[in-house]
Amino acid sequence: MSKLKLSVAVGNYDRMRPLVDGDVQIDGVDPVFMLHDPEEIFFRAFRHADFDITELSMSSYTVKTADNNSPYIGVPVFPSRAFRHTSVYIRTDRGIKSPEDLRGKRVGVPEYQLTANVWVRLFLEEEYGVKPNEIEWVRGGYEDPGRVEKVNLNLTDGVEVNNIPEGKTLSGMLAAGEIDAVIGPRAPSCFAAGHPNVGYLFEDPMAEAKAWYEKTKLFPIMHLLGIRKTLVEEHPWLPFSVYKAFEKSKTIALERLSDTSATKVTLPFVEDQLRAAKLMMGDDFWSYGFDQNKHTLERFLAQHHAEGLSKRLVTPEELFHASSMEGFKI
Repeated sequence: MSKLKLSVAVGNYDRMRPLVDGDVQIDGVDPVFMLHDPEEIFFRAFRHADFDITELSMSSYTVKTADNNSPYIGVPVFPSRAFRHTSVYIRTDRGIKSPEDLRGKRVGVPEYQLTANVWVRLFLEEEYGVKPNEIEWVRGGYEDPGRVEKVNLNLTDGVEVNNIPEGKTLSGMLAAGEIDAVIGPRAPSCFAAGHPNVGYLFEDPMAEAKAWYEKTKLFPIMHLLGIRKTLVEEHPWLPFSVYKAFEKSKTIALERLSDTSATKVTLPFVEDQLRAAKLMMGDDFWSYGFDQNKHTLERFLAQHHAEGLSKRLVTPEELFHASSMEGFKI
């Protein structure tokens, strides 16, 4: 049997390199890897279903799943996870000293439904009592005017999201003081450039995230992996083969990271960060698989539905092909 020649669109992460470099094979697949930024992958996947196997936004995929019109079915591989306490950037001259001070403020988002923003709104509401309808939301591109929301939204009562003026950008408006804050998965360029009046909402985002994790045991999932449904219908063995290969690739990447005889990434104290992550979260701190992530998925899906982003409450089981949610044991 000849192998399936399939396009695979993912980010250029260390956990993908053993696959991309050919050290790990997907059973029965001859992959053509395309390494792109998330914005390009998601735009092309959700607008045109360009890829056979692809990284997907958890939020956009949930919208599509709730509408029963997703061209992809998921496997519980999570290429991107992140604590999002570093995702809230504020004007430091507007009296914003705590999350509660965001009430009544004008806050920019690149897209309201982005997964990172769902997680931020979850902890703003649960930990600080700040509800989405207490913020004036505006939407636009970080650095490029005209960015669009990839999926249609039907938000809860009292929540409005207005487009920023034509030709404007979120980073430019934050730098000029035309908005009070930006929430999103990327740092606006004015923050990265060291604008004197732009900073983090949390003085020590890492400490806040660690405390939140200790309380909730949530390591937010940003992205999952999806396979074109028509392929799975024709080749039902494919989801587990894909899951197995991506799990093996991540295992090899972590083994390499743990080898500190010569550091594999261009960053000092990697061994200390790795040890700290394991002490806080266990050896399998970046877990793939369904059972060990069900709690995190349930919390995200409940928040997503409560905000009106998904028209019905999606269960974690609906997100994934059944064959990829269980494995063999020896």
